[in-house]
Amino acid sequence: MLEVCPVAWHGRQLKRAFDMVVSFAGLCFLWWLILLAWIAASLDTGMNGLFVQRRIGRFGKAFNVYKIRTMRVSREVTTTVTTGVDPRITWIGGILRTFKIDELPQLFNVLKGDMSFVGPRPDVEEYSGALEGEERLVLSVRPGITGPATIKYRNEEDLLAAQADPEAYNREVIWPDKVQINLRYVRNWSFGNDIRFLLQTIFRR
Repeated sequence: MLEVCPVAWHGRQLKRAFDMVVSFAGLCFLWWLILLAWIAASLDTGMNGLFVQRRIGRFGKAFNVYKIRTMRVSREVTTTVTTGVDPRITWIGGILRTFKIDELPQLFNVLKGDMSFVGPRPDVEEYSGALEGEERLVLSVRPGITGPATIKYRNEEDLLAAQADPEAYNREVIWPDKVQINLRYVRNWSFGNDIRFLLQTIFRR
């Protein structure tokens, strides 16, 4: 059973109102960039440039997260863990990932209410299902595009590329640390902290 979310009702309403207004404005201003990125990714990969993946969100409910496709399908590489030298990443995909343009379709997720701008990143079921006890508190809030764990591990792909076994390092070191960071985020949530994390993400600090 999920632990009760410690964020007060008025805080949740303020957070949701901010998400709706800013995501709508973002889509109005950036729809053309999303469209261009989708076309470029479609031509680059030979597949639909919109990548849809099942993730676990608030209250453990599954939803489809939207991103611009940046990788080709490979029969040799099947892991969900991506490193900075992953051969599946295309040239154009690398540019889109560098400037986070591949994340822009998640504005639709935020507007729909699947996600928030700030919160724990949504995991695949393999990882979310491994949460136990108080760790499940991270599922009491909407997952986010960014957050303190995302900021700390902004160079995660390069860190994983330096490991002999990236998948094991992610499972045994990075993911448990992210869980603890996300627990602190939820327990100490404030609107001011959300704005601070957004600014740190935008200005890469």
